[in-house]
Amino acid sequence: MPHERRVPSIRLLQSSYHSRSFALYAGLGFEFRETLACLQGPPIMRTIAGYAVREAMDADLVSCNDLCRRVHGVDRGGEVVDALEQGTARVVEHDGRITGYATDLAFFSHAVGETTADIRALIAAAPAFGGPGILVPASNSPLLQWCLHNKLKVQQLMSLMTIGLYNEPAGAYLPSILY
Repeated sequence: MPHERRVPSIRLLQSSYHSRSFALYAGLGFEFRETLACLQGPPIMRTIAGYAVREAMDADLVSCNDLCRRVHGVDRGGEVVDALEQGTARVVEHDGRITGYATDLAFFSHAVGETTADIRALIAAAPAFGGPGILVPASNSPLLQWCLHNKLKVQQLMSLMTIGLYNEPAGAYLPSILY
């Protein structure tokens, strides 16, 4: 299927409660990769010691793209540029360098960090969680449990499925429904 569209892979998020659609996609060759918990709740509004979150600037684009390539094998520069223009992009700095970024903390946005602490800092500083909420990989138990302890609630579970090329993330992340 990806070769018909001349793309290396196709990725989708499937509602976990819908077993027939899961079976359909699995039957078409999609592989299950991850359970994602969509979380929503009040902003945490605190800082994580040693991690400074600030609004991203145009000059941060190269660092964000480099970080995304290290974690995912590809960059998402177009989405970062859009978030910069919309004023929703944030970066986290640790030890004097950018170690994470978010295009926003929302269903249609993504975040990438070297470590879970980077993602925690971005979540903790968010003024709100847009749309249905943020997508947290359930396999990142420390992050998921931290979110739950900070009063975020699971709205739904989703299955990340892919066909074709897939790079196992080499860091912490919050995926987007869009990518």
